[in-house]
Amino acid sequence: MPIAIGAGVAIVAIVILVNYYLDQTTLSGQRFGDQLAQIQSDLKNETQSFDQNLTEYQKGQISKDQMLKITDDHILAVKNILPRYQDLKAPELFKPSLQLFELSTETQIQSDQTLRDWITTGDNATRAKSDQQLQQSFQYEMNALQSYESAKTGGSQ
Repeated sequence: MPIAIGAGVAIVAIVILVNYYLDQTTLSGQRFGDQLAQIQSDLKNETQSFDQNLTEYQKGQISKDQMLKITDDHILAVKNILPRYQDLKAPELFKPSLQLFELSTETQIQSDQTLRDWITTGDNATRAKSDQQLQQSFQYEMNALQSYESAKTGGSQ
């Protein structure tokens, strides 16, 4: 009888520990998701603001010198967002998506730098290259979102 009680206590303890671990994993995943969403939101807001300025520049409402300054500030702002990915404590399942989000942002910076060259030179081939880099950045982000959703689904099964 004492062995059965001891086994029962051990089973209850194991169940409690497993549930605690699962709760901690869920909380960690939620915290990671919230922090990642904030980074993506900040990046989106910065990019939208820059795109509005670019539209104004193309309409002749902003001078070339002003646009170069705005572009430099924008590139710096995005570069300052980039290290925030490294600060995240990603659960193992989410590491591939985090790497893709980071790669997307790095590629966006390359695109913005190429776009700056276009603003300086007016060379349409440079603008086309910037657009291609931006498209690649977008593709990385779509892959990151797909990976993230797969990890969420895989992590909850």
